[in-house]
Parts: sequence; structure tokens; C-alpha cells
Amino acid sequence: MKWPLVCFSDVVYDITSGNKKVKKKDFLTEGDLPVVDQGQKLVAGFTYKKNFFRENLPVIIFGDHTRIFKYIDFPFALGADGVKALRPINCLNPKFVYFFCLTLNIPPKGYSRHYSLLKQKKIPIPSLSEQVRIVEILDQADHLRKMRIEADNKAERILPALFIKMFGEPATNPKGWPVKMLGDPEVAEINPKFANGIVSDDTEVSFIPMADVDGVWGKISFGKVKKYSEVKKGFTKFKNNDVLFAKITPCMQNGKAAIARNLVNGIGFGSTEFHVLRPRSLAVSEWLYALVRMKSFRKQAECSFTGTAGQQRVPTTFLARYEVGCPPIDLQQKFSKAVQRFHESMDMANRGKDKVEDLFSILLHHAFSGDLTASWRQDHMKELLQEMEIQTKALAL
Repeated sequence: MKWPLVCFSDVVYDITSGNKKVKKKDFLTEGDLPVVDQGQKLVAGFTYKKNFFRENLPVIIFGDHTRIFKYIDFPFALGADGVKALRPINCLNPKFVYFFCLTLNIPPKGYSRHYSLLKQKKIPIPSLSEQVRIVEILDQADHLRKMRIEADNKAERILPALFIKMFGEPATNPKGWPVKMLGDPEVAEINPKFANGIVSDDTEVSFIPMADVDGVWGKISFGKVKKYSEVKKGFTKFKNNDVLFAKITPCMQNGKAAIARNLVNGIGFGSTEFHVLRPRSLAVSEWLYALVRMKSFRKQAECSFTGTAGQQRVPTTFLARYEVGCPPIDLQQKFSKAVQRFHESMDMANRGKDKVEDLFSILLHHAFSGDLTASWRQDHMKELLQEMEIQTKALAL
């Protein structure tokens, strides 16, 4: 049985208009109603009940800039800027449409809008019964993914909690550590100089664009190796054990930071949107890394932004003059060992996560090629033919 293909815009409608949108600056850390925006996280913040989304649920949220899809079946408020709320017609199961959307390859257009590209896609329409069967199977695999995400979210809070336990909140320094400026020569060198001529032009080095730094675990992908001659001009320079800190919005707010390790020949070059912090005698890399990823630190950094909207950056002077209580170096070293053990355990966990994601991707592919429910479809062919006939008339195909 061949499923009819229909233009997305003919069967899925934009129902965003007429609903209040909450601006990011108005997001609350807790409140009556979750806010759903176009970012990676399901819930971006909270707001008051008066801002609730007034259409019937469930709906599919599409990030017009980010190309992210979310299935929302709980009361919520729309985040402002680039959020589309979508609803399929009655002969389409909303979650079936959501899962289908996850298979779409919508080419990136930078921070431009992408909804016009989505509307041109073709969506297959099996019978409602088969849609329900597909959703049942995919839901089970998706449940495993969500359990893995929930575990990641809990693990993400471990390092900040350990930092607070060992050193106290850096903004208030409750343990009374000696206060130094971050740019103190004994604490860290900010954006250190790199002497040209110390390596030959043919020397291979690591090249790290911003996209290769993971914003959750601070891991770096080392997929790129370049010759020194290719990168010695126009890029940020660093070496093993330096801390990379994203200075541009929204990467900074998202916590993009990492410790440079295992660099080719010990040398790295990367995005000009990195600040580099090189630990000195009163600091270790893991302590600096954890410090710049603390929410309180990033909030203060955000207040120091310079530049125009969308291109705002943390100035070097903020890092250099930031005052922080410096714990004893032996305590920092204990923290360093704990961080390294934690990352080792997360590496093992992430290998299992990759297997779950691979399984889900395979099931998605089979679901919309018709293979996933082929046997079930054969067993229910008579009823499905009748259902498809009614559905075809309703769609005027």
C-alpha cells in the first residue's frame, strides 16, 4: 500500500497568531507556567498564568531560526522570537507529524527564518490506525531517549554542586578565601600572547571552531587538524590546559567552555569568539573551567556585554578584573581529580547514549519508509483500505 504524499502546508497550519509571547528578558526561574521557546531545552523558563497559550493541545512547536521541533501536550506560554505553533488537520495524528518532522533535513540559513522551507516539504499520510501504531512504537524508543536526557540533566548539576560544596558560591565567597582578580599574574593569564616563529609553518595543530565545543559537558571534538601556516593569522591561539570561554551571545549564556587537552603538538587555534584563560600558580584548569561555567559568573558576564544586539560579547576587561576568592591549590587539585573522574564516567555513559540515539534514528527511518509497520499493515489490510478510502475523500486527493 502506497501512502499519499501531501504538501506540509496543506495539512499543517500555523496557529501562532493571537497568542501572547514572553520575551527572554521576562523569563522567570520559577513560576506558574513553563515557557517554550525555540531553544534546545524543552522549557526555557517560567511566566504567569495570564500568558498561557490559548489554543487546544497538543501542538508542535517549530523554531523558525533554530529548526528545532518540540511536541507540547501541557499548558505553556510561547517564548518570543521565531516560535511557530503548528497543528495538523484531523486526519493526522499530531505526534505522528512531530516524529515525521524529526526526519526532515531543513538546510540551515544562519539566523534567517526557515518556516518557508518547512511548508514546502511533503508528508506521507497513512491511515490514522497505522499512524497510531507507528506512534506507539516510536514512543517506546523515545521514552528511552528521554530517560537518557533526564539522567544527563541530573549529571549536569553535579559539577556546579561540587564546586559550591568545596569552594562556596564565588559571587559571595562565604568561605573567606583570599580575594584576587582573575587576571592577577598568579591566578590566570587572560588571552596570552603566542610568540610567532616557535613552530614551523608545516607543523600540524588542532583547529577548534565554536561548534566543536559542547555546551553541556565542555568536551571538544578534535576532528580538524591544520598546518600552522593556515591558521597562524586571524584565529585565537591556545595550548594544552588553557581554558576556552565563549565570549559571544548566546554561546556564553549557554555555557560553552572547555579545557584544551590532547591538542596536536600541544597547540590549538580556534574561533576568535573564544577568550583564553591560562592557569598560573594559584589556579588549576578545572577550577577555572568550573568557575566560568557557574550561572552566577555568566550572569555577571552578561551584564558586562558590549556591542550591538545579537553580536554582544564579554570584554577582556571583565575577566581581567573579576574578583574571586582563590581556594588553596591543594583543594583545587582535589577538585581537579574529581572533575576528571566525572568526565571519564560520562564518556562511558555517552557511549550508551549514542546507541539509544542510533536505535531511534533507525526506527524513524523505517517508520516513514513504511517498513516499520509492514507486517502489521499486512495483517490489517482490509480495514486499512476502507479507512484510507474515507481519508482520501476527506483530503480531496
